Amino acid sequence: MLTLSGIRRHHDRHGLPTLIVGAGEAGRTLARALRASPSYGLDPIGFVDDAPGLSRVAGLPVHRPIRDLRDIARGRGASACVIAIPSLPAAKVAAIAEAGRAAGLHVRYLPSFLAAVERDARLEDLRQLDISRLLGRSEVHVASERAAQSIAGRRVMVTGAGGSIGSELCRQIRGFEPAKLYLLDHDESNLHRLQLEITGNGLLDGDEIIIADIRDRRRMEQVCAEVRPQLVFHAAAHKHLPLLERHPCEAVKSNVRGTQHVADAALRHGCARFVLISTDKAADPVSILGATKRLGELVVQRTAGGPMTVASVRFGNVLGSRGSLLSVLADQIAHDRPVTVTHPDVSRFFMTIEEAVGLVLETAAMAEYAETFVLDMGDPVPIVSLVRNYASQLRLPEVRIEYTGLRPGEKLAEKLFSDGEERLPTAHPKIWATRASRPADGFDALLGQIYEAADDGDAARVRDLLHQLVPEYLPAGPPEAPIGAGAPYPDDY
Repeated sequence: MLTLSGIRRHHDRHGLPTLIVGAGEAGRTLARALRASPSYGLDPIGFVDDAPGLSRVAGLPVHRPIRDLRDIARGRGASACVIAIPSLPAAKVAAIAEAGRAAGLHVRYLPSFLAAVERDARLEDLRQLDISRLLGRSEVHVASERAAQSIAGRRVMVTGAGGSIGSELCRQIRGFEPAKLYLLDHDESNLHRLQLEITGNGLLDGDEIIIADIRDRRRMEQVCAEVRPQLVFHAAAHKHLPLLERHPCEAVKSNVRGTQHVADAALRHGCARFVLISTDKAADPVSILGATKRLGELVVQRTAGGPMTVASVRFGNVLGSRGSLLSVLADQIAHDRPVTVTHPDVSRFFMTIEEAVGLVLETAAMAEYAETFVLDMGDPVPIVSLVRNYASQLRLPEVRIEYTGLRPGEKLAEKLFSDGEERLPTAHPKIWATRASRPADGFDALLGQIYEAADDGDAARVRDLLHQLVPEYLPAGPPEAPIGAGAPYPDDY
């Protein structure tokens, strides 16, 4: 999906800037055909190939290695890629296709080698991975010109900037011409990679690169006093469900107290708008992840009514983010391993990374009264159906599925709103909202107690206080006995 910035950048081209994976005869034939048929909408800008000694083919540069497709695509500003190595094993096709999707590319591929020879790589044989078949709905284009206007000319800070959502936010925000874009993360390697992706250099010498830990209250005060952000997107969090079930104290330190540090510091230093990245698991939570993210929403909402407008955004599972289902699928298939699924009936809400970031940008502009926003993602998608659709589109043989049993804190199906939350329409037909709810009596005192329990490593006390602070939190019972073997995919919002 092209963003607004992408549309501006490529409006003068005759098609999407396209990388061709494979600089052999099929790839060269394809490049010639694409140039001769601009109406097809793909504009070849280079090849990606592992063959040594190739620098230019058919007048186009050759980049290597194929495993760096994601970085190459971002460095060249590509919007699409075509896999043009007809003899490539299906498992490797799957892995390359997933890498392309992770880079936000439209992924297409040529037919088998014999068909390519017989048909001379005719363009009508190109096939596209259809995201609507995976999601069970059409992809939603969310961000509007209003979102771009809310960013232009303002000082913007993104926490967790090096993560999947944070880095995509930074790439799109940069295209909307903020006065300054501050990238905050506690991981210096993530910051280095992100700066290299969006600026073309990784010198780490600019004041826009901020290494800081949101758990450090004094450091967050210092950062906000120095940069005085006008708009904050708070994406930093712990988010892997099974780990947080085992380490609830760490979840509280990051997802709750860290969120309070950032929100309070932003408020004190003149921030006008603050957006928290949350999760659909915060609706009637049964997990530590869901409960701490719901508590993070409440912490942000308690600052409402003052000079800073606040909002929370709940995601479904994000396709294309690191650790997401598709990346695990591609890895398991590439290594000829069974695909592990927790339960035959498990389902989840899924969204693309473009939908997720578009939702965040749009809600930053429309927030008024500490709402929690949710994208209308249709019906939950059965995981088994998604796995089979994915394999079918890549023309893979029937995949082997092993069922591992639900883990502690997992639901069979997620929901977008808690039973006590009213679903409200917004100005956007595909975005829903719910008003801020009243926190529990003695909320601030209980917050202090849960922070103390987390510092003491008292997991039992943390769980008890979570229930007091988030009364709808009802921990899931013991997990089912595993039906198969292997590690299921991680949760990722």
